[in-house]
Amino acid sequence: MKRITKIEENKALSVKKKTRVAAYCRVSTASDEQLISLDTQKAHYEDYIKSNVDWDYAGIFYDEGITGTKKECRDGLNSLIDSCEKGLVDLVITKSISRFSRNTTDCLELVRKLIGLKVTVIFEKENINTESMESELMLSILSSLAESESVSISENSKWSIQKRFQNGTYIISYPPYGYENVGGEMIVVPEQAEIVKKIFEYTLAGKSTHAIAKELNDCGVTSKKGGKWTPGAINAIIRNEKFTGDVIFQKTYTDSQFSRHTNDGELNQYLCENHHEPIVSHEIFDKANEVLNQRGREKGNGERTERYQNRYGFSGRIKCGECGGVFKRRIHYKPSGSYIAWCCTQHIEDRNSCSMKYITDDGIKAAFLTMMNKLIFAHQRVLKPLLHSLQGFDDKDRLLQIQEYETKLEKNMEQRQVLTSLMASGLLEPALFSKENNALILEEKHLQEEKKQMINSVSGDRTKIEALETLIKFASGSEMLTEYSDEIFLSYVEGITVLSRKEIVFELKCGLKLKERLVG
Repeated sequence: MKRITKIEENKALSVKKKTRVAAYCRVSTASDEQLISLDTQKAHYEDYIKSNVDWDYAGIFYDEGITGTKKECRDGLNSLIDSCEKGLVDLVITKSISRFSRNTTDCLELVRKLIGLKVTVIFEKENINTESMESELMLSILSSLAESESVSISENSKWSIQKRFQNGTYIISYPPYGYENVGGEMIVVPEQAEIVKKIFEYTLAGKSTHAIAKELNDCGVTSKKGGKWTPGAINAIIRNEKFTGDVIFQKTYTDSQFSRHTNDGELNQYLCENHHEPIVSHEIFDKANEVLNQRGREKGNGERTERYQNRYGFSGRIKCGECGGVFKRRIHYKPSGSYIAWCCTQHIEDRNSCSMKYITDDGIKAAFLTMMNKLIFAHQRVLKPLLHSLQGFDDKDRLLQIQEYETKLEKNMEQRQVLTSLMASGLLEPALFSKENNALILEEKHLQEEKKQMINSVSGDRTKIEALETLIKFASGSEMLTEYSDEIFLSYVEGITVLSRKEIVFELKCGLKLKERLVG
């Protein structure tokens, strides 16, 4: 008699096996901004992979601070290959061929190796999935393009810009304060033009950039972006030849490594005279600039007059709590002897505009020693809780937002490349090219500004954490201080705000603001 026994199905085997997915990211320099960009890519891919129910997260592999032209120099990539060889990864996602490798031979070699290990690679930008490829032809072509992609984009853009420099048709999409862009033309804004004229008049009358900025702020006049005026913004206006109606093109340039530099004669510059309506005459412009140059020479700053020499630890780091002016070092003489004092520059120039009197060098140093000794004594109760608070702040959402800005900027760049190519081949009218290109330039500027604000936010928090960790290490291993040291001051203090002759605030690099009394 036949006997049949039912063998139950193995439900565990019927469950669909999830794909183990890893991502590869790379940045070519170790700058703070590039490292934040790397963290942005990592946060994006981690979020992207984990949000797919059919995928298992197999890790993020990355390289930082290298050019990526040779695979032997990339530990992150080699670690990824090692994981694939161990059978831990089924699918690799990377942003583009140029992120994977800029060397055609290496790229094809790596892809062939991964295919041999039954690992699929997805190149997002080029929309290539090696699992569905019929041949390597497309990958080979795109890889060759990636090898010279950055250079060709740069050269196309430079060609277009150089032509417009030479024939005077380059459009300044974001004119300085006093002008606005109307249909590609720089048009004077009357109300702002009056402020520009006043800035030049005040300079010729002997007022400092600090005093001019303060007067404009006190009168409620806002800068081009609607913010407060600063001495640097005043200096930039006085130095800008555009207010004479002329324009010097190519004052800066980008090198082959995509770093921006001031053009000190390395490349041609183009002076376009009578480019637009002037706000001040050449005579006034030249005299105002000579005033700035003379002040710089008096301060010992040479030709680059906007830069101040910091010969002492406190130089440029003490500001007035009343007017915002910077304190200047002076020697006061008395019958009993001399002493060093720090005085508000605004008070020195006009005592009626700022009443803040001097404070002594010895008083500041004594206050600094008191503040540091308090931190050494109480670092466990004051500094460590602050560190835990900062370390607990999650910046993943901000990193994902930076990723969104980068995606939009890439799309913007691609659109500008298409326009440039059409213009270069004569398929696009110059007027239409200028209109569309300027709109994209403005969009790019806004996106870059928003992205930069977000990067500064993330970078600022990380910088504070690093500064706080350094301060805790010093405070926990140091005896009470008995002598002032410029080295210690510069290591931990960002600046000092003088509230009165009896009270100052130390602004530490870690973000703390600590008030101390001045004695004597």
